Amino acid sequence: MTELSYPSPTPSLACAQSPARRRALLAGCTAHAIHDGLTDVIYVLLPVWQAQFAMSYAQVGLLRGAYSAMMAGFQLLAGRTAARWGRKRLLVGGTALAALAYLLVGCAGGLGVLLLALVLGGLGASTQHPLASSLISDAYEPGGGVKQALSQYNFAGDIGKTLVPGMVGLLLTVASWRASVLGVGVLGLAVAAGLWWLIPADIATARAKTAKGGAGSGSASGLRAMILTGTLDSAVRMGFLTFLPFLLQAKGAGTAGIGLALTLLFIGGAFGKLLCGYLGARIGMMKTVWLTESTTAALILLALVLPYLGLMAVLPLLGLALNGTSSVLYGAVPDLAGAGKRDHAFSLFYTGTIGGGALAPVLFGRLGDLTGIPFAVVALAALLLLTLPLAWWVQKGLDSAGGKYQ
Repeated sequence: MTELSYPSPTPSLACAQSPARRRALLAGCTAHAIHDGLTDVIYVLLPVWQAQFAMSYAQVGLLRGAYSAMMAGFQLLAGRTAARWGRKRLLVGGTALAALAYLLVGCAGGLGVLLLALVLGGLGASTQHPLASSLISDAYEPGGGVKQALSQYNFAGDIGKTLVPGMVGLLLTVASWRASVLGVGVLGLAVAAGLWWLIPADIATARAKTAKGGAGSGSASGLRAMILTGTLDSAVRMGFLTFLPFLLQAKGAGTAGIGLALTLLFIGGAFGKLLCGYLGARIGMMKTVWLTESTTAALILLALVLPYLGLMAVLPLLGLALNGTSSVLYGAVPDLAGAGKRDHAFSLFYTGTIGGGALAPVLFGRLGDLTGIPFAVVALAALLLLTLPLAWWVQKGLDSAGGKYQ
């Protein structure tokens, strides 16, 4: 396995690059946190909107689905558009559009305006994953540490998922829902303004010069295998999260117990995203994926037979393994894509993972209706094992691309 041959920067050049690298990482992490927060705060607001606008459950699903569909469907367009208009402009503009959507939500007088606002919000959100990921990759590649930086980026998204919905939940106890979402919109606009200042304008230029020195050529087959691996991993994660409350309920858990269980799972998941990126850099992509996915499959099966307290005890570890794989896969994208194609590669990756996560609850929910939840959960664990040979194929792609996962 050969390492990528990057030109070694002089000490003075490395020092000069360091502030720009840190700003790029901070910008990417900030963008991930606010976008994931804006995306998941919808879960807090859906019951409020249902009562406010007298919506059916089908209409509630339409609202959430519209946001997710726009976010997933336009990521490829975001990657292509960035090549023409610039990554910085598009990422800042997308953040501002997502924020403005919440200002429109605060003024919505009916379902039509609410749906339009969420469509616009999903369109704005489609810019974040591919552009912020490639920004960090390009900033950190010359001096090394891409995988560790992407794991921090991944972790930041979970911080946003915790803080923004939590903040809105608290605001709803003292203010109206309209005032709360207007506050979220103002916060998003402030972050967009901060991103314009944070994102280093010279990262793309510096990366282009470095690429001439011999960046990896990429691997199309490895990239396809990695996208499929991520899609299956996301599908199993979303499918299991759908069934977990029902498993807990069958073991005697009440509403408070289910809430605590999900909190334990999400805490483990957040640290899994951070730690597994570093683990992948140390022992390699394939070994890490085999470790996390086989552990996840075993713990999913164990969840069927453990009593309530036993399941609660293993949920943090399950969350760590369940979410940790994603950080390792993100780190493989830059090498498999090759220089100059990262925006597009990250767009493909996130389209697959978000799409898989959206379809899995529907498909496995139907399977659960037909066969029962235990069989559906076993099927999820079996599906996850398909990622093991795929990870071997991804590793072959990394080797042929001339890259070393580090």
